[in-house]
Amino acid sequence: MVALSRRSSESTRRWPRPRPRKVSPLWRAMTFVDSGLVRLVGRLAVTGTIPHELRHQPMLIAANHIGTFDAFVLTAALREAGVNPRFLLAGGLLDAPVVGWGLRQGGSIRVDRHSVNVTEAFERVTTALRETPGPVLVYPEGRISRTPGLWPERGKTGAARIALAAGVPVLTISQWGAHEAVYWGTETVTGWRDLVPLATSFARAVARRPTFRVHFGPLVDLSDLSPGKPGDGMRAHKRIMRAITDNLVPLRADQLDRPRFHDPTRPTDTRSPWQPPTA
Repeated sequence: MVALSRRSSESTRRWPRPRPRKVSPLWRAMTFVDSGLVRLVGRLAVTGTIPHELRHQPMLIAANHIGTFDAFVLTAALREAGVNPRFLLAGGLLDAPVVGWGLRQGGSIRVDRHSVNVTEAFERVTTALRETPGPVLVYPEGRISRTPGLWPERGKTGAARIALAAGVPVLTISQWGAHEAVYWGTETVTGWRDLVPLATSFARAVARRPTFRVHFGPLVDLSDLSPGKPGDGMRAHKRIMRAITDNLVPLRADQLDRPRFHDPTRPTDTRSPWQPPTA
């Protein structure tokens, strides 16, 4: 396992040790229902672990994004790992009725992508990540992969820069199989016809019961990087994305070239810079 960065350890000691966050009973109930839903649709196989000493400490968890159902799978996997599922999310999701309220009660952090004051928004997210107890999950890609092989997209440096500025450790999740639960669908839903592919693909998944593989990787070593040094944000991002990809390879060893499952609704208009040469 890669060693936790010295800078991250020193940064963590500057703040009081957070106590485990009291989680809303509603959010606990929602994650319980989520776990049942995931196991209804398929089989959850979790490998790796989150270090026990970090389960209630500030930490960023970066995961690849492969489908509309993978947030449900990751929520179940985090719950199984003994961690309250929390996300770094756009404001629109947190403003949604019921689900948004539950996410806020669970401790998810809002990201204002279109904030007028970008610096202030960045500092607010960094402070929230650093001072609230427990890991927070983020998708560095920002959207479901549109690469033909469903390898991680290039992604953005925001998550890496936030982790460097907050001085928190970074752990990765690699996942495979959740894309088989529900089709990608469409960018916007204009009527009930847009929901038909999602409903039919979900029904087929319940009948087939695919395996959802989730692997908690080791900590990513960012000890030689600094938030104020030009280029270090990109360097941190590359290390995070490479770690996700490296741990994704064994999860899909029999599907390195293309996914066996074909989703006719998912666009395939980008290329992955992280795809292994042998794939």
